[in-house]
Amino acid sequence: MDMMSMVTSMLAAQAGNTQMQVATTIMKSNADSEKSTVLTLLGAAQQNMSSLANVGAGVGGNLNISA
Repeated sequence: MDMMSMVTSMLAAQAGNTQMQVATTIMKSNADSEKSTVLTLLGAAQQNMSSLANVGAGVGGNLNISA
């Protein structure tokens, strides 16, 4: 193997490593964002359930969603 091909292969390996680090960072950011979204939705659902705790039985049972 000549010197130029070894240098080229080392640079390619470093570039691949950098790409993997960037991809890992983006994936972690996406996972954190998804976690935040889920927690927000769960919090909203909890608030809605507690606000419906004082309504009478059968309220909201018949809902027409065809319109």
